[in-house]
Amino acid sequence: MRPIPATRLSGFYFAYYAALGAFTPYWSLFLKARGQDVAAISVLMSLWYATRIVAPSSWSWLAERSPRPVRWLRIGCAITFASFALFLLPIDFAGLFVAMCVFCFAYNAVMPQFEAITLSHLTGRSELYGRVRVWGSIGFITVVAVFGLAFDHVPVTSLPLLMLPLYAGLLASSFCNDYGADIPDASPARTGFREHLLRREVIIFFVVALLTQISFGPYYTFFSLYLEQHAYRPSALGAYWTIGVAAEILMFFLSARVFMRWEPTYVLVVALVSASLRWWVTALLPDNILLMALAQVTHALNFAAFFAACMQLLVRFFPGRLNGHGQGLYYGFSSGVGGVLGALLAGRLWAIDGGRTAFLVAGVIAALATILALLMLRPRRRPTSVGHCTDEDRREKLS
Repeated sequence: MRPIPATRLSGFYFAYYAALGAFTPYWSLFLKARGQDVAAISVLMSLWYATRIVAPSSWSWLAERSPRPVRWLRIGCAITFASFALFLLPIDFAGLFVAMCVFCFAYNAVMPQFEAITLSHLTGRSELYGRVRVWGSIGFITVVAVFGLAFDHVPVTSLPLLMLPLYAGLLASSFCNDYGADIPDASPARTGFREHLLRREVIIFFVVALLTQISFGPYYTFFSLYLEQHAYRPSALGAYWTIGVAAEILMFFLSARVFMRWEPTYVLVVALVSASLRWWVTALLPDNILLMALAQVTHALNFAAFFAACMQLLVRFFPGRLNGHGQGLYYGFSSGVGGVLGALLAGRLWAIDGGRTAFLVAGVIAALATILALLMLRPRRRPTSVGHCTDEDRREKLS
């Protein structure tokens, strides 16, 4: 097997998620400091998810038809850097809206393409994905912790100036990566993206992913504001985000062992159960420091394990060159449509009681996803012995 360019791949993940580690926890605080109210923040943050509906599939389509598809990765990173620089200007809501549209479109376009690049190097070894992806989590946790401490001493309005070098690093890293050689075609027995997409288990998978992303809406949009309402300092906000990502890092390191032992569908169910419990604890016990910290630890399951399981299933559902399309659809439908619905729903529910109802509803949505995954996603059975398959295995091979 060809060696995996783990350092170059990990470097891109580190840069991408380091920037996200500043954006996700602190961007709503930046918008508030720039004079935006909760309704405006909800709209602006929803653009992050709205652009995911079209950006990944658009970029995948352009990359597929390019003689050098990696160029589109670099173009996307360049647009990300240039558009983010607009936030250094004293712009009002209209300006913020336009800048967010361009920035979020470009930023969201590049990661699904890069996931396909990574998986092209991991052909036949997709269980090693977590060991590469973990460096994204390390970048995230580093920036969350450092910026949280910094904002105890500097105004949060300095956030764009602090983040711009991270996007410069992302652009530089894009020139160090390319697709793996000889990306395999889909098997002759399973040609056509549509045929793969319309399989029952694939449709159910996307619905589960959609509901899961909706349940994360209050967390991604307002969690920092929620903690601020309960008298937490910025450094404490950073500490809670750090706890979650530290647990995520551990899970990614262990993911190869996890998926050698358990089917991804089992992992999905466990992850979704933990998500329901996490949102209900956040809703009902926000002032209990210990339980809130334990709730953040479950990020290892309801984010890291869930995400890694989705990557395993996408490799299974969309083999070979179809994986880029599958990645684009996953990001567009789950993170895109689900993210928009989650952010807008969180904004509407926030007005009721400042977040409690929003997190309670998030727990209910995660529970619905759990039931769907448990009742309708059937894990594959492993062969009982070498050279021997069950009747179900034989039927699956013939289907």
